[in-house]
Order: sequence, then structure tokens, then C-alpha cells
Amino acid sequence: MKIAIIGYSGSGKSTLAKRLAQELGIEPLYLDRVHFLPDWVKREPEEAREMVRVQMANPNWVIDGNYRYLLRDERLRDADEIIWLNYPRVVCLFRALKRHRNFHGITRESAADGCIERMNWEFAWWILYKGRTRASVRGYQSIIQQYPHKTAVIRSDRALEQYLQNRKHNNESDQNR
Repeated sequence: MKIAIIGYSGSGKSTLAKRLAQELGIEPLYLDRVHFLPDWVKREPEEAREMVRVQMANPNWVIDGNYRYLLRDERLRDADEIIWLNYPRVVCLFRALKRHRNFHGITRESAADGCIERMNWEFAWWILYKGRTRASVRGYQSIIQQYPHKTAVIRSDRALEQYLQNRKHNNESDQNR
């Protein structure tokens, strides 16, 4: 099973990636860990792309993140499932603030080593406005149009739980055949 998780900052991509990867018995690939080196320094693009290529060579993977330059088209093409976490802005900001509180002064699992959790006005602005430009929304919508048969759009925790229950039920049905 190959799963690509995309969505807005603070939507819960990493949390979902961890959950699904545990179900599959694998480690998720968090693209924030690929994109950054310690202290939020950006990794060389080709080195980062190679890390993604290595992961994608596996028969099963869960990859969390949006970064277009990190083989996004290939990830989406090869994925068996694409999950777009399309939560409201306020929910994403609340989650980012909660994450900052929980990981203040330390590095969270889905961030690169040495990238201390931070929250500032620039990031809040990104969550609320800059990360949701018309172009980015059109980009997500084009993914749905290109891959309608394998893309789930999740807008709430209730919808996510329903999706995961349906997914579990479908997987159990497939195993009983």
C-alpha cells in the first residue's frame, strides 16, 4: 500500500501518516525531515529528492507532505491512496498552536533533528492566508480531478474517522476473499 498525505500546515498530516504507517508496519516519511537539516537549514534539492526516491522504491510507503519539488507528481501517480486534509484555517491554526505548546523548545518526531518547534506571526499568517492562495487551492483541486478514484478529501475529524473505518472495513473484506 502506497499512501500520499497532502494538506495545509497544521491539518494533521504527520499524525495521520504515523497512524497509517503503524497499521502497515512501516516507518512514515515526513517530508519536513527531508526538506530541512538541523536549525531549519534547507537540504540540497537533489539529495532530498534521492531520499524520496529511495522511499518510493519500497513496496509500501506513507509519505506526508506537499513539497512539489520532492517528486510530488511521481508520489501522487504511484500512490494507491491520496488523502487531502482540507481542514478549515482556524482548525489548522489551533492545531499548530497546540503543537507549539506540546513541543515548545524541542524537536517533534516529524521535523528534522535540531529543528526546534516554533510559532511566529509569519507562520500563523501562512496557515491562515499565504498557504491558501487561489493557486494552491487550484493545485489541490487539480489533483482531485486527475486522480478522483484514489483521492479522499477530508474536511473534519469526523470525516477522517469515517474514512479510516471504511478503509479498515474494505481492507478486512479484501483479506477475507
